[in-house]
Amino acid sequence: MDGWVVRGIKTGIKTTRYPEAQETRAGVSPGLPVFGSQSDSESTVDICPTQALSVIDGGIAVDYRRCIHCFRCVRTGDVAPLAWQSGYEWAANSPVEPDLGTTMDRKAFARSLQVLVVDGGDCGACLSEIAQLSNPYYNMHRLGFFITPTPRIADVLLLVGPVTDQMRVAIKKAYDAMPAPKRVVAAGVCALSGGVFGPSFSVGSGAADVVPVDVLVPGCPPPPLALLHGLLVAVQRKPPVAITSPAKLAEQTEVFR
Repeated sequence: MDGWVVRGIKTGIKTTRYPEAQETRAGVSPGLPVFGSQSDSESTVDICPTQALSVIDGGIAVDYRRCIHCFRCVRTGDVAPLAWQSGYEWAANSPVEPDLGTTMDRKAFARSLQVLVVDGGDCGACLSEIAQLSNPYYNMHRLGFFITPTPRIADVLLLVGPVTDQMRVAIKKAYDAMPAPKRVVAAGVCALSGGVFGPSFSVGSGAADVVPVDVLVPGCPPPPLALLHGLLVAVQRKPPVAITSPAKLAEQTEVFR
């Protein structure tokens, strides 16, 4: 035990530099396919298990709300692989609730914030990534984010899972119990679109079916840095990126940056 203490003192603090600087260490993100990649389009679209890919003007368009970064579009040998990027700033404003509030609201979120994590039927992957936010490497406390078990003092609702029928009422009650102003961050493709589970007979198409969502964080699961980016976007300390649904892909020339 003493040896580990001495080793820790010699090693020093090893916390990520994000958001002050970009994190470049390997393994912090599984990455996502690049929008607009050229490939054997029809064959590439056919191998996507979640219908996240579509063909627009001869290139591949990606609906990041459905992409589970399974790497099939990259690793399948009989089609040309898509380009891949390894970033982690994936959070976007909701297309339904794009305005995150007034100047008065921004001042209310300028100090330490309490985050209520609610499991809407998560498989365990997203919750595992959220748990990493409190470890010494990611250390979200240094950014003023703290986990709370009660909605009565929560500023941000961090919702994961596709929202099963059994959780709809509980999630709505938790949201209604939160004081205003408040933010909702939907994390993971299940919370954004139902993922591989929904919509179905007992699962909806995501968090927006139950509560107004402010910020979307894609990924399956989203890595800790993507979750941090989502929280920072929610309180307007980081700019969002843009993600969209297949119905709007044809109207945009760039979905992910």
